Amino acid sequence: GPFSKSAVNFDAGGKTPMSNVVMSVCILLVLLFLAPLFKYTPLVALSSIIVVAMIGLIKVKEFIRLYRVDKFDFCICMVAFVGVVFFTMVIGLSASVGLSVLRALLYVARPATVKLGNITGTEVFRDVKQYPHAKSVPNILVLQLGSPIYFVNAGYLRERILRWVEDEEHICKGHGQDLQCLVLDLGGVTSIDNTGIGMLGEVHKGLDRKGIMIALANPRLQVTEKLVVSGYIKDTIGEESVFLTITDAIASCRYGLRRFRGKEGCSEV
Repeated sequence: GPFSKSAVNFDAGGKTPMSNVVMSVCILLVLLFLAPLFKYTPLVALSSIIVVAMIGLIKVKEFIRLYRVDKFDFCICMVAFVGVVFFTMVIGLSASVGLSVLRALLYVARPATVKLGNITGTEVFRDVKQYPHAKSVPNILVLQLGSPIYFVNAGYLRERILRWVEDEEHICKGHGQDLQCLVLDLGGVTSIDNTGIGMLGEVHKGLDRKGIMIALANPRLQVTEKLVVSGYIKDTIGEESVFLTITDAIASCRYGLRRFRGKEGCSEV
């Protein structure tokens, strides 16, 4: 039923939902007046008609394109195809929709966090893996968070940030230096909930025990409002630790480090 109707509608060149209305009226007339003529038609003949109509819906080139563009989309397509052909339409579509929802949940629960480096001669910062010539800033780690921060991914982001900090500390120690500042680029964070704010507070506490400063760059208005209302900006990191750009945050971190070292030198004297 549904497959044959979809095939006929597709082959007839239907473009809008109005074609479904016309098709429904035609089917109603056939059932009312022509159904007795098909009473003695063998099921094999009816099946062959449906199979011939269905062949036009199978696009091999689209399968190939999906495989080249996105392997996961190809898997979803094949699951739907196999499920519908060998089982039922409900099973095939349910399995494909379930896989699609699972992928969406994985993307939300495991968002990307990347380390940024400076493109020489510019104030542009890009992913060091995508741009190998991008140089890391000495004593400063710049991370970009590219998704909303919710209770679903807050724990994962905390672990990722602390792991990035730990790896960067090892790199700095290899050069005889110490990691002094962490800059979080929040331009890609469109929203944040209370659990996400708590996660940022935990990260600040962990870094503060190590003597590492934290700065926020380019937070969106909605995110900034929640951070202000929760007291994270005023009471935890301070208003002087929020900046418009990564360049401003790095410049402030360097100034703070020079000032701190100058105070240490004066105290020793």
